[in-house]
Amino acid sequence: MPIVTRFAPSPTGRLHTGHAYAALFAWGAARLAGGRFLLRIEDIDGGRSQPESEDAIYRDLAWLGLEWETPVRRQSEHFEDYREALARLADMNLLYPCFCTRAEIRAEIERAGSAPHLPLHSPEGPIYPGTCRRVEPGERQRRIDRGEPHALRLDVARAARLAGPLSWTDRLRGEQPATPEIFGDIVLARKDVPCSYHLAVTLDDALQGITLVTRGEDLLFASHIHRLLQALLGLATPEYHHHELITGPNGERLAKRDKSITIEALREAGKSPAEVIAMAGFGE
Repeated sequence: MPIVTRFAPSPTGRLHTGHAYAALFAWGAARLAGGRFLLRIEDIDGGRSQPESEDAIYRDLAWLGLEWETPVRRQSEHFEDYREALARLADMNLLYPCFCTRAEIRAEIERAGSAPHLPLHSPEGPIYPGTCRRVEPGERQRRIDRGEPHALRLDVARAARLAGPLSWTDRLRGEQPATPEIFGDIVLARKDVPCSYHLAVTLDDALQGITLVTRGEDLLFASHIHRLLQALLGLATPEYHHHELITGPNGERLAKRDKSITIEALREAGKSPAEVIAMAGFGE
């Protein structure tokens, strides 16, 4: 089976050298294996996505010499795919509405503390204590009918029992047992964002036939959750390669707010594509 990789940025700002590293890594892995490289625009958050940032993504990547297949998948054009996946999970009795605000979640955690076998925080923030999982179905529906804002959470413990033992393979770390339950009941959809990153990226990778997911090691945790969603939805499981992150002079990971190291700023300062590629860690 030919390798298919992808680079999937969000159009919420300009790309920096860390993005260049991730894009070049995925592109290089595909080229080395005679495979395919895809570009995906992860714009499910319509409130933060910017058309000018999407245009800049294409411009920056082309300037670096990358080529990708067309058409480009834009998540905002595929909400029906995500709604269908949510409906399947709902039919399996794995979703429940959560009416808690962030402040209420923090207060509940402070009152209850953490169970001995669970951390207080995951890489995404405080572990949700499951408050709304205990709300009776009739009360849930009454609150929905009243128009109370809510998110849809995955009952991860129930889902993990249904899926059974799972694992996934990282090229650097070998076979990894999937332990999604340590991250709590994750949000899969909100009123303002009809699909979470976790559900969208898992479904997109399957629909696009991605066989090798390359991404930063800061997203290593997400693969535990994505492996569970793959099992529940009957999706293929790709290989993974969680690579190192490019950091700034202070040793911290780069962010879009660091405007001085965006690809656009470097180009305007007179840097060549080869120089920026070298700055991203791919120089001789």
